[in-house]
Order: sequence, then C-alpha cells, then structure tokens
Amino acid sequence: MKVKLGLLYGGKSAEHKVSLQTALAVIKALDHDKYDIHPIYISEQGEWVRGNQLSGPVDDVKKLVLKEDGKAISPVSLNADLFPAQQLTKNEAIDVVFPLLHGPNGEDGTVQGLLELMNIPYVGNGVLASSAGMDKVIMKNIFAQAGLAQAKYVSFIRSEWQDAPDAAYEQIEEALGYPCFVKPANLGSSVGISKATDRASLEKAFEEAFTFDRKVIIEEAIIGREVELGVLGNDHPTCSVAGEIVPKKDFYDYKAKYEDGDTALIIPADITEEEYQNLQVAAIKAFKALDCSGLVRADFFLTKEGKAIINEVNTMPGFTPFSMFPLLWQHTGVTYPELIEKLVELAIERHTEKQKIKYTI
Repeated sequence: MKVKLGLLYGGKSAEHKVSLQTALAVIKALDHDKYDIHPIYISEQGEWVRGNQLSGPVDDVKKLVLKEDGKAISPVSLNADLFPAQQLTKNEAIDVVFPLLHGPNGEDGTVQGLLELMNIPYVGNGVLASSAGMDKVIMKNIFAQAGLAQAKYVSFIRSEWQDAPDAAYEQIEEALGYPCFVKPANLGSSVGISKATDRASLEKAFEEAFTFDRKVIIEEAIIGREVELGVLGNDHPTCSVAGEIVPKKDFYDYKAKYEDGDTALIIPADITEEEYQNLQVAAIKAFKALDCSGLVRADFFLTKEGKAIINEVNTMPGFTPFSMFPLLWQHTGVTYPELIEKLVELAIERHTEKQKIKYTI
C-alpha cells in the first residue's frame, strides 16, 4: 500500500519563502507510485490549508500557496483515530508527516509537539532537539557542556539591551572584540545576521537582529574554512562526505544561499582524512548531545591548523536546488529520492520505537 505522506510547509516565519522552495523540490523528487502526497500549507498568518492529493510534480512554487485551492483545517484533523469529530475517513488520515518548515513555529519543536500529541509519525527531529537546535544560545550551551570546540559568544534579550545598551556593547568589545557577528537567536537561513566591525555597525546590527527575535547572540569571528557534514539516522547516525562553502561575499548570507546561486560549493571538500575523522566525530557528538533524530546538517569552521570548531547544527536543512544537505548525500552515494525515502523510514522507525514506552503503572 502507498504511504499517505503529508507535506507540511510554509509557516508563520520569516523563512516562509524558503520553506516553499524546499517543498517544491521535495515534491519533484518524490515517487508518486510509492506515496500519496497530500500538501498542507501554513500561511504567513498561521492558517492551515489542506490541498487535494497531488497527481504529479508541481512546476511552480506559486501553486503551493493554497488558498482557494484547498480547505482550511484544524491541525488536529490530520488524525481521524484521535479526533473522529473531524469526520475524516481512514482514507483522509495521514500516515507520516514531513515537516518542511524552517524557523520559528515549525522547526522549533512547536509543530513536532503537536504531532507527538496526535501520535503521528513525522520526519526529522523531536521536540527537544528541534527547540534546542533552534535557539542558538541554548544549543551552544549544550555544546559547551559536551566539550565541543566553538567560538566565544555572549547573548542578550531585548530588555537587557534597551535598559543598558552601552554596557552591552562594552561587554562585547571586551569579551569578543571586532569583527564579530550578531544573529537572532531563533532564526536560520542567515536571516537578520550582520557583521560588526566597529561600534557604529554593532549598534546597527543589534537593531537588525532584534527585529527578528527577542534574543540575540554575538559570536567572535573565526578565521577558517566553512565546512559542513550531513548526519543521517536515529540511534546510530552516519555522516556524509564533507563539503566546503566558498562564498563570494564576506559571509554566507540569505541572498547567497537562496537567490544568487553562485556561491561555490566544493564537494567533497579538499581536506585530509584526519581532518574528516575529527569533523565526523564532532558532528555525531553534537547530534547525540541534542538527542537528534532523522537528520541534521553540522556546520564547522576548519582552521588552518586543522582544528574543527562547530558553528551550529541545522535540524531542518533546506532541500532547495542550492541546498548543501542533499548534495552532500548525493556525493556520498545517496540520491535525492533515496534520501527522502530514508528519512520517511527513519520517521516510522522512531515512531515504532516510541510505541514500546509504557505510560501506565
């Protein structure tokens, strides 16, 4: 029997458009002979709209913005067993959900928690890993506890900065110096990130980052090559080959990732076997420290001395034509369609494992 696969995309997030691009790429790669594909669009206002089952690939991202073409639903209607009042038949219920959401309200554990409550298998990381991986401050605190090498950092919430902005700037200058990077703590795709080289640009960077989050993180600049690995699995994760990003700009920003398409991606990266082994050990250590499952992309700086310094992990890396994660696995010997199938299998495997847990005494 075909798997009824719900593709959940869009979302109430600054990364809404990135999610649409990811959904388009995944739909084109899916085998319609193996899956009944059900698009579920979340608008920028947070409304859930379920479209009709797809009969084939979609050729334009605009067709994924379901409004009049679908019906507004309650999220709980995805499970007919738990919510029979929704009057869904078994044929309308979803077997597995693939959350193709990036950023807050999707990648941060909120949707994962909803799917857990409904007992529906879903692709990717669980509530804890998703929420911890979304918040760069919490993630880095966990990495520090795990003994992973990383850049020095400080963080502030908006009220702390507004109450004493000069004290915040002075703390950064003393602890990190210039240049440094200012980032929203709970956002990805390089949205809202700025490089500060002096007090004036630091002030401007704070203003920019705080428009996207109530918490910001500031990191020292690390001189090194940007190297990434894909990690795939549940309890026994494996790593892809390493890939290197060579941005033509000062750093790998949103425009370079999703619009220009001219950033050089070198796969496999030109590194030694020892450097790769160090990266692999650190990537899996980070994966396990956050209790990840399914997939992550682990991002590192590789210094000229060969030291691997972890930057972050992305618990829902994009699947756009310019995305590193699927390219890494393609060069490892796993095609894009095979990768998607593997992720669905891992989702079912994890869900089956969870059903063994005893909830009564």
